[in-house]
Amino acid sequence: MTAQPPLSPAVVSVLTALLEARTGQQLASYRSWRLDVALKPLLKQRGLASLDELVALLLDGQEAQVADQVVDALVNGETSFFRDAAVFDLMLEAVRAAEADGRRARIWSAGCATGQEPLSLAMMFAERAKESGAAMPEIVASDVSETALTRARAGRYTQFEAQRGLPIRRLMQWFDGAPDGDWIARPDLVRHVSYRRMNLLADAAPAGRFDLVLCRNVMLYLSPRAKAVAFDKLAGALRPGGLLAMGAGETVIGQTSLFAPSRSLRGLYARTDVADALAA
Repeated sequence: MTAQPPLSPAVVSVLTALLEARTGQQLASYRSWRLDVALKPLLKQRGLASLDELVALLLDGQEAQVADQVVDALVNGETSFFRDAAVFDLMLEAVRAAEADGRRARIWSAGCATGQEPLSLAMMFAERAKESGAAMPEIVASDVSETALTRARAGRYTQFEAQRGLPIRRLMQWFDGAPDGDWIARPDLVRHVSYRRMNLLADAAPAGRFDLVLCRNVMLYLSPRAKAVAFDKLAGALRPGGLLAMGAGETVIGQTSLFAPSRSLRGLYARTDVADALAA
C-alpha cells in the first residue's frame, strides 16, 4: 500500500482557519490527520482528487456551499445516548428544583450534534411523566451543523449508534426498526425536542431563560477567546438559580469567572453571582 503524502502546511492552515473562524473550534497540529479522514467523503462527492484541489475550490470562492460542507465535515460531532450517565441523575435533580415553584422547566442542549443528548433527556422526562404525571420540560437543542441537525430531526440512527448508551428496553420502547437495520425515534419522542441551527459564538441564544443548559464536550475544542464568548452567552441564557452541565473532562475552574461549582449539585455549575449570594 502506498503511503499518503503529508498534507502541505498551506492546506492545513486554510482548513483549520476556516473551522476556527466559523465555529471557534481549534484543530491541534498533531490531529491534522483528521482533515484527510473527515474530508474524504466530500472529496468523493465532488470528484476531487486531493485536499489541495478542495482548498483551491474554497479559495476560488465561486461555490459558497463548499465552505459550509467543509465545516460540517470537520466539526467534532462525537456523541452517544445517555453519555456520562451519572450526570443525567444530576440534571433530573436540577429540573426538579426548578419545578418547585410550579413552573415548567426549560432546558437548552447547546452543541447537540445528531441529537442523542436531547433525545436522551426526552426519554428520561417522558418516562418520569408516565410514572408520576410530572410535566415535560421544554427542550431546545442547537448545533452549528445543518447536516447534523437534519439527522437529529429525522431521529434515525445506525445499529451501532443506537446501541451506544441505549439499553434494549429503551430501544424497543422509543424506536422502531427500519428494513435497512437503522433505528428511528418515534414521533411522540422527537416532538419533545425543538431543534435550531445556531453558532454558539456568533448567533443569539434561544429566546427566554433556561433552568438547565447543557454544553458538554464543546469547550474542549475552543480557543481561550472563543471560550470567553461562549461562557458569556451561556451565563446570559440561564435563569437565576439555573445550572450548567459540562463534559466529564471539562471544568469552569481557571476558564471563566462567570461560573462556579454548584454547592447543591456537585458536578454542575452555577453562575457566580448566584453562587456568591448563596455563600454569603
